[in-house]
Amino acid sequence: MHDTPPPPPAPVTPHRRWTVLAVCSLSLFVVGLDTTIVNVALPSIGSGLHIGTRALEWTVDAYTLVLASFLISSGALADRIGRRRVFRLGLVVFGTSSAACALAPSIGVLIAARAVQGVGGSMLSPVALAIVVSAITDRRERARAIGVWAAVFGLSMATGPTVGGALIAGLGWRSVFWVNVPVIAVALVLTAVFAPESRAERPRRFDVPGQLLLVAAVGGSVALLIEGPRIGWLSTTATAGYVCVAAATAGFVRTESRRGEPLMDLQLFRRPSFTAAVVGAVLLFVALSATLLLNTLYLQHARGLSAVAAGVVTLPMAVSATVCAPLSGLLVARVGPRLPLLLAGGSLATGGLCLVFVDNDTSLLVPALSALLVGVGFGFANAPITNTAVSGLPAARAGFAGGITSTARQFGAALGVAIAGGIVAGVSDGALAHASRPGWVVVAACGLLLLVVAGLSPAHRASA
Repeated sequence: MHDTPPPPPAPVTPHRRWTVLAVCSLSLFVVGLDTTIVNVALPSIGSGLHIGTRALEWTVDAYTLVLASFLISSGALADRIGRRRVFRLGLVVFGTSSAACALAPSIGVLIAARAVQGVGGSMLSPVALAIVVSAITDRRERARAIGVWAAVFGLSMATGPTVGGALIAGLGWRSVFWVNVPVIAVALVLTAVFAPESRAERPRRFDVPGQLLLVAAVGGSVALLIEGPRIGWLSTTATAGYVCVAAATAGFVRTESRRGEPLMDLQLFRRPSFTAAVVGAVLLFVALSATLLLNTLYLQHARGLSAVAAGVVTLPMAVSATVCAPLSGLLVARVGPRLPLLLAGGSLATGGLCLVFVDNDTSLLVPALSALLVGVGFGFANAPITNTAVSGLPAARAGFAGGITSTARQFGAALGVAIAGGIVAGVSDGALAHASRPGWVVVAACGLLLLVVAGLSPAHRASA
């Protein structure tokens, strides 16, 4: 849309830079909260709309699938036509679809609204990060800002079950969608006042074939992870899906390697630090999503706790993630990403090992300790992963970098749910504790692999 370079942006004062971070973090909080809060509402939604388990699952899956499919494309679009413009559009789409979810008279309307919500969400997380990166150019200050960013995201993900349980108990399931609307309205006003517009100095051409193939590859992969436990991993349908995803991936690689201005510069993955950041994001969210699912099932089904009580047991995760994330940002700014990643890997591995031998008589202090350690790992890992990915690219491609890491997170989250769900599928409540043990081994293994990723990350501190 823009054929000439944009005029240079007006200088952003220090006060305004941190105001921009606060506004963008507000939107990130809503997106992260929505990822986990709806899971708690599923039983109430089923009772209210008189529907079965399979349809209920798609109220979560429709959002996840669409969000993962369009994150990179939304980030690239924002780099081209303007980050604030795309961000505000995302806020409008997300807020409007949240209201549609709250008013949904049937499961079909709810699932459709959740899919649209995923489109809006794809315009928020990576684009908000790009706005922050363009406003905060000093690398050490940016590392600290990303630490705050990570704290907000960790807080939103980890408090979703607790907030959701409280809202449902007091106001019903529709409140988990209504709560988004006033927050989005405030974010829209603040964005109009404080967020500067920015985009790439030299707009890149739209890579339509690359975007379509990327949506097919990412969306198909996530769909297979979602549907695999139900249709069977070796079924004819799943096998056809594997072939389609492989073909889309091969076509994407071939297309991007031949374009002068590709959507995704595949040469980036030759940088060990960038690849480490993407792999680290996948590992981190496999561990986080598996922990949230296994803890929810164990505490509510095997131990018989209410949603609110289960949220209290897992509350240490939210607290530790919130405390450690800004500390991680400070460490990245001073000594580089390797140390916080080492702390993260060790904490995740220990948190998973805490519950490897869990049973129905295990003290509730043990899952609380595990949640605390996983929260520490999440808090220390998110900032260096995000900062490493962003620092590996020019500021003109900040939206793309945010899209890559956000897609890796969503893929990891879907993979974690598929792994944990497959492990406990069809298991009775009384046998859940024993059946979940391999899942905790997976969480511990993700922590150990994150230690390997730390070895591939830069050991030096960010330079100004």
